[in-house]
Amino acid sequence: MAKVFMFDALRLATDEEMEKDDCVCVIGEDVGHYGGSYKVTKDLHAKYGDLRILDTPIAENSFTGSIGAAMTGLRPIVEGMNMSFLLLAFNQIANNAGMMRYTSGGNFKIPIVIRGPGGVGRQLGAEHSQRLEAYFQAIPGLKIVACSTPYNAKGLLKSAIRDNNPVIFFEHVLLYNLQEEIPDTDYLLPLDKAEIVRKGKDVTILTYSRMRHHVVQAANSVVKEGYDPEIIDLISLKPLDMKTIGDSIKKTHRVIIVEECMKTGGIGAELIARINEDFFDELDSKVVRLSSQDIPTPYNGKLEQATVIHPNQIIDAIKESKVKQSI
Repeated sequence: MAKVFMFDALRLATDEEMEKDDCVCVIGEDVGHYGGSYKVTKDLHAKYGDLRILDTPIAENSFTGSIGAAMTGLRPIVEGMNMSFLLLAFNQIANNAGMMRYTSGGNFKIPIVIRGPGGVGRQLGAEHSQRLEAYFQAIPGLKIVACSTPYNAKGLLKSAIRDNNPVIFFEHVLLYNLQEEIPDTDYLLPLDKAEIVRKGKDVTILTYSRMRHHVVQAANSVVKEGYDPEIIDLISLKPLDMKTIGDSIKKTHRVIIVEECMKTGGIGAELIARINEDFFDELDSKVVRLSSQDIPTPYNGKLEQATVIHPNQIIDAIKESKVKQSI
């Protein structure tokens, strides 16, 4: 076991897969000589050269077109310097990456990973604080993954690189310096499975990405007072692992969703719809949703913090669910 930062876990995954398969390449802004804005490709240019670690102009609407490279046999990893800028490439991601395997009758595979930092950072401004997971969730043909720890970041990225379908891989800008011990040996994690972070019986808390850590912090506080929440890190945002979610709901009969995504049309909205469709009879109370406010993220630090969910709000929601249970 070795203790590594999350950016290093992602770098190790990239390095190992590039070493294993000559078809794997990285393309994006500053991924080469500079080593990536968050050092995910540090030192890889010296090892693999210009043709496999390719620096590009600032033009997401152009270099995301490496979907064509994926169609012809390569396995490109496209790094967005900030996931917000991938809106410039929405057409390529939706109409080409998402649909080409289907519209070609299976003649083309699209083994491409589109990854990079997103989420609300620390005073990055509205344009750099986008949460695009809900934007992409509506596109058929995509797999969407949100890593949350160094361990799952490495295992999920390796699986994403080997997958023959397009994978949108979300990393949170404030988790790159998170440290954790991970195995020295090669390992893969499934792209379509949620993780039960903590088993409990009182209430099911569904979350992902950075909010996983806020939920764990809140749970650690309330456990001392006799509360017993079950925490599930969704990891796979498309497809949703409804089997794991459903099994938990059948046990707790209560649900709290904690997300950094905006409330309107967010991942939580889709979760509520699916839960009501599939597990409505298992619920003893309505699903509680804790989401970011539907406003552009302010640059001002205090206002920025006021737009997202914090552990004290999660604590209140857990305690409220227990009150309803006792009634």
